[in-house]
Amino acid sequence: MPTVFSNESKIRSNLPAMNAYNALIAMNNDIALRQLRLSTGKRINSAADDVAGYITSRSLNARNESLKSAQNAVGEAKNVAAMTQDALDNINSLLTKIKEMSATAASGALGTDEKVALAKAAYRLTEQIQTVVDATVFGGKQLLDGTFSGEWTIGFKADNALLTMEIDLKNNAAAAAKFNVINPFDLKTTGANFAGVSGLNMASLNSVSSSDLGVFGYTMVQATLTSLQSALDNVNKVASYLGGVENRLTSQEDLLRSQITNYTAAISRIEDADVAQEQMNLIKAQFLQQSSLISLAQANQNPNAFLQLFR
Repeated sequence: MPTVFSNESKIRSNLPAMNAYNALIAMNNDIALRQLRLSTGKRINSAADDVAGYITSRSLNARNESLKSAQNAVGEAKNVAAMTQDALDNINSLLTKIKEMSATAASGALGTDEKVALAKAAYRLTEQIQTVVDATVFGGKQLLDGTFSGEWTIGFKADNALLTMEIDLKNNAAAAAKFNVINPFDLKTTGANFAGVSGLNMASLNSVSSSDLGVFGYTMVQATLTSLQSALDNVNKVASYLGGVENRLTSQEDLLRSQITNYTAAISRIEDADVAQEQMNLIKAQFLQQSSLISLAQANQNPNAFLQLFR
């Protein structure tokens, strides 16, 4: 704290002026500090401002930024799930129409030409399914061709260990948490397997002719309908699996949003400046600065009084 020194009637050392000068320097430093805090909005601008607070705020900020990255990852995972679900809904609609055509072809009231026409129309829908599969892409990866697998960091534990979520649509029967689709939607390479149904060859629809009704024939149409229903069930199971994943991601997104808000509030409490208080302290420091200037001027005039002794 400031200490008052006086040299009484000595003029060699003007201690009152030095006291006023020290007070002026202190006020100048205080004004500079207040102006810095007001201009940056931060109470802690360097470690010297608050050693303990600096460490705590930096630690909280580091975790907060990690949580923001996790929130972005959750958003990307939701995008993948939503895109896949939309595609599966489209495929479901197309398969339903194909199954309706197959059921119509089972009617004995239809002639051979009508059944061939239905088969050709159904095959065009299967080609559209292939188009949907080929167009369902995220980050350069096909989502529905049976090769997709992705992992996302969706949070952090207390020890900063990663909390991840996996979406895997590959053929992996050993993993209970993953949905197993054997040779999914692919007309080009899977042959006699489609949408997880062994023996279902959608290209057979294009082979139906007036001389050989094939899968629309009397002895085959029942198996065709059963296989198409199994394919629909598998599509719905995948969509249901992704729906559960998306629900969890939504919950995690809400959690992360709340955590980020709480961490930001904690950082603000430690690090941010109280503008009203800083402005009040600035005005007080500016007033004391003016007082110090006046006192310094007066103190510099004190030795002149003792010069009267020599007159």
